[in-house]
Amino acid sequence: MRVVFMGTPDFSVGTLEALAAAGHEIVGVVTQPDKQKGRGKQVQPTPVKEAANRLGLPVYQPAKVRDPEFVETLRTLQPDVIVVVAFGQLIPASVLELPKYGCINVHASLLPAYRGAAPIQWAVINGEKESGVTIMQMDAGLDTGDMLAKTVVPLDPEETGGSLFDKLSHAGAELLTETLEKLVQGTLVPEKQPEESPTEYARMIKKEDGRIDWTRPAAEIERLIRGMNPWPSAYTKLDGKTVKIWKAKVIAMIGGGLFEALPGQDPKKHAGEIWAADETGIHVRAGDGVLVIQELQLEGKKRMAVQDFLRGHKISAGSKFE
Repeated sequence: MRVVFMGTPDFSVGTLEALAAAGHEIVGVVTQPDKQKGRGKQVQPTPVKEAANRLGLPVYQPAKVRDPEFVETLRTLQPDVIVVVAFGQLIPASVLELPKYGCINVHASLLPAYRGAAPIQWAVINGEKESGVTIMQMDAGLDTGDMLAKTVVPLDPEETGGSLFDKLSHAGAELLTETLEKLVQGTLVPEKQPEESPTEYARMIKKEDGRIDWTRPAAEIERLIRGMNPWPSAYTKLDGKTVKIWKAKVIAMIGGGLFEALPGQDPKKHAGEIWAADETGIHVRAGDGVLVIQELQLEGKKRMAVQDFLRGHKISAGSKFE
C-alpha cells in the first residue's frame, strides 16, 4: 500500500518501523516541526523525524496540517491510507477523506475508554488492571471513529507510565500491520463506538499534575508516582526543596497496623508527616495509610535509593512534606 505516516513522539516510531519492515511504500512521513529543547535551547528533531531519516523516507513538517497548501501536497502523494499515531494535531475532514481507505489511528487504550491525549498515564494513575491498543477509523470526532481491531495488554502491579508506554508501542505496531492486511482483503468488520465513554477524558498531562497531595490515600499516591514515571514525575517539597519520588509502596491502612495507636485522630491533619526514616524507607503518613518512599531525587541531585539518600541527609521523625 502507498502509506503516508503521521506521528511525532517515541511511541510512534515502532509503528513506522513496522510499516517499513512489512514492505509498504511509505510515500511521506509527517511530523511536528522541530522544537527547542533543554537548557541550551538547541533545536531538536522529533523522534519520528529521526527514524524517518534513518529509513531514508521523505519528511514533511507543516505548522498546521489543515493548511490548503499542505493538503494539496498530501493529495499529490496519492496515499492509499494515512496512518496516524500520536501526531499531535487535529486532522481536518479535507485530509480524512483524501485516501482510498481513509485515515487509520493507533490509539493507546481500549476504546471507548480513555479517549484523549494521555491514555497511558491515566490508566496507571487510575489503577486499571488492563489497557491495550485500538486501531480506529478516524472521523471528525475526538477518538470516536469506528473500531477496527483491539489487543489487550494486562498491567503489572508495579507498572509505570514508561513501561506501559513501551508495551503498548510494540503492541500497536504489530496490530496495525495485521489490520492493514485485513483492510486490503476487505475482511475487517468495523464496530461503532457508543457516544459516551466509560471513563473521563484522558486529558494531556501537565507538570503540576505530578505534585503530591498528601491528604489523598497512600494507594492513590503510589499509583500517581508510577503513572508519572518517567515524565513529568511525582514530586513534593521538603524544607523548601523539590523532591521527586520515583518508587514507593503502601504498607498500612487506616484502622490497622501503625494507626492502631491513634484512636479518634484525624489522619489528614498529619498528612505528609514523616513517621520514620531508616533502611526500609521514608515512612510518610497520607490521608489514608502510610507510604514508604524507596527511591527519590532531591533538587539538583541524582536519583537514588533511599538508603543512599539517608547516608547524606538526616531526616527526623516528625518532619513534614509540604
